[in-house]
Amino acid sequence: MNQLRETPPRRPFDSTEIGALAHLWRGEVYRSTVWRVRFDNTTNWAVVTTGIAFSASFSAANASPLPLALVGLLVVFFLLIEARRYRYFNIWRLRARALETNFYVPMLRGDPPATDAGWAQHMAEDYSDPRHRISYVSAVGRRLRRNYAWIFAIQALAYYGKLAIHPTALTSTAELWQRAAIGPVPGTLVVAAGVLFHGGWAVFGALTLYRDRRHRTHNDKRIDGG
Repeated sequence: MNQLRETPPRRPFDSTEIGALAHLWRGEVYRSTVWRVRFDNTTNWAVVTTGIAFSASFSAANASPLPLALVGLLVVFFLLIEARRYRYFNIWRLRARALETNFYVPMLRGDPPATDAGWAQHMAEDYSDPRHRISYVSAVGRRLRRNYAWIFAIQALAYYGKLAIHPTALTSTAELWQRAAIGPVPGTLVVAAGVLFHGGWAVFGALTLYRDRRHRTHNDKRIDGG
């Protein structure tokens, strides 16, 4: 019974289908390029706004460090937008990659395309019922580890560096709390909030990395029959 239910071998692609697949690959590459530019733009926005906060806080010795603290919230907003755009980019990227590895690689080697390997059926199902290949949480973690962790690190160093050197070199812990205070909010609470903010993102990045590696290992075992 199981043999009767197996999908019969697929015939090789003819010249018309090969031409259509070539145009399909070009379209997927174009889509991935467009979405790559879109989520790269959000990284540029995060870098530019962080640079503006640097200019505002370090423009004078008596300038407030508050812009360096508030820009972190804006960077988080850009990170969340970029993660959403990355999920769409990942769809087109994987489709183009599937065509390259399963169609073009055998062709360049002089072998017939592996039409019986199931990749064509998987792509047909993906076009019939498109869906994201990566969760939103994983996308946030991936963009955080690739780009935004560095932006957050530079922001934190700049903020605490501002407290340490302006208007004069820091001489006591009490002076640190005084400089970090924002209106009625005590400096101890502000500094603690900053540590929790950046520490929380560090933990989030580590957890999503562990999750992605575990998911990748599970998929490898499933492919190997384990």
